[in-house]
Amino acid sequence: MINIAVLVSGGGTNLQAMIDAQKKGKLKSGKLKLVVSSKPDAYALIRAKEAGIKTEVLEKRASPELYGVTLKELLAAHGIDMVVLAGFLLILHPSFVRAYDGRILNVHPSLIPSFCGAGYYGLKVHKAALACGVKLTGATVHVVNEIPDGGKILAQKAVKVKKNDTPETLQKRVMEKAEWVLLPKEVEKLAKRLDREKA
Repeated sequence: MINIAVLVSGGGTNLQAMIDAQKKGKLKSGKLKLVVSSKPDAYALIRAKEAGIKTEVLEKRASPELYGVTLKELLAAHGIDMVVLAGFLLILHPSFVRAYDGRILNVHPSLIPSFCGAGYYGLKVHKAALACGVKLTGATVHVVNEIPDGGKILAQKAVKVKKNDTPETLQKRVMEKAEWVLLPKEVEKLAKRLDREKA
């Protein structure tokens, strides 16, 4: 069984999708063991506590490198094998990414390579998609490397943009139809592979 840490900064809807998948037995090769929030008031912490998952708050540090060192120590203390970024708004330092090479997943609310990279997160992504007039958007689950949203793509799901969409309505549809569907599946796949390698 692989120990999973989920890094969050906000409401935790993707965390909830993983909690639900674990309850239904769809996420079975890994266990959601720890939720780390960059913000003390993130609603994701409440979701984690209600699901009986340990929580920690690790606010932004003076430097990304120092944040990475502190985070690495925290995850090691909890025996974490794999990391999932679910609405986590800090960019991880390359030294941290290297320490968990191939074991960090992120979900991004667009079809990478569109509307991605540093500065593209949350509603900003959906505003950019609407401003460009795209007919299709969606979500991507990818492996995290040292380039923001630049790692290997594992799965994508397209979602139609509707004529009267606002950034908020589009965000909701992308979450429901793509992010919450893709992320638990890809987390299970990676956990299963890591579990086999560990054996």
